[in-house]
Amino acid sequence: MYIRPLSLGKLTLRTNIIYSPLAGCSDLPFRRMTIPYRPGLIFCEMVKMDALVRHDKGTYRILDYTKDMSPIGAQLCGSKPNLAAPSAKIIEDLGFDVLDLNCGCPVDKVVKDGSGSGLLKTPEKIGEILSNIVSAVSIPVTVKIRAGWDDENINCEEIVKIAEQAGAKAIFVHGRTREQAYRGPAKWDYVARAKKAAKNILVIGNGDIFTPESAKKIFDETSCDGVLLSRGTLGAPWLAEDVERYLTNQEPIERTDSFILEKLLEHFAFIKEYQEERRAILDMRRVGCWYLKEMPFARSMREKINKAQSLQEVEAVLQESCCY
Repeated sequence: MYIRPLSLGKLTLRTNIIYSPLAGCSDLPFRRMTIPYRPGLIFCEMVKMDALVRHDKGTYRILDYTKDMSPIGAQLCGSKPNLAAPSAKIIEDLGFDVLDLNCGCPVDKVVKDGSGSGLLKTPEKIGEILSNIVSAVSIPVTVKIRAGWDDENINCEEIVKIAEQAGAKAIFVHGRTREQAYRGPAKWDYVARAKKAAKNILVIGNGDIFTPESAKKIFDETSCDGVLLSRGTLGAPWLAEDVERYLTNQEPIERTDSFILEKLLEHFAFIKEYQEERRAILDMRRVGCWYLKEMPFARSMREKINKAQSLQEVEAVLQESCCY
């Protein structure tokens, strides 16, 4: 059986299909779009420990969520063990159901202080940070990693054991190294190796899961306990439903161009409701690319959205696209 409930300590997720925390992407409007398609768990974008403990308003806004998003996860990013417990406690007090530690972000500005995938160079620090988090909160703690820093330093198996010893309930394993960033295919063999190294901790596979077929393939090749869907959900917030239907032998739902455009308009409405006008326009330039990427008229629509100077202009472009 591929699809099943997933237990993280005292919390049981409806399914083992989980949506990633995606920096700059999985904001409140995005997460509102995912709710009808019932992933087992959705995450907010990652937040920095330093900013959280100094009560930065922008950081708290990243953590906005609504009750119908439950269960909801937050993700911490940082490399200072002394900030782990206080920042984790803030997350718990905000009502989150799960807390993840980011050890996978490959971006230079994150890695430069040893955070994100920079922590892969210091596995013992990952254990220290996780132990501090676990001791501070009662909600389940997870950790997201890459296979290693580079091909010469693959340490996912070591980190699985460290995370398990520290009390983490699950580990999300991305089948690329930090050096790869998002270049080249994800190597799911690393996920399989992590799964073999685990005793009690759950291993969730991640990387290049863009279709229901690829979800089945990573399950088959790695025996992972669940899948973490990331970039595949951009412009396809229904991916969890498609994966679940495919893996439970249900008829697929046809996602026509008109359906996709309708969902883009819905996403736009959520953005308008949540952001002030200038930010909403910028967000639609990004979000529009997600939904339109496979459309025959995608290029011209993207160009028009990018030139729009008001929400009314953006909406006019979207309405025009619905008439193609």
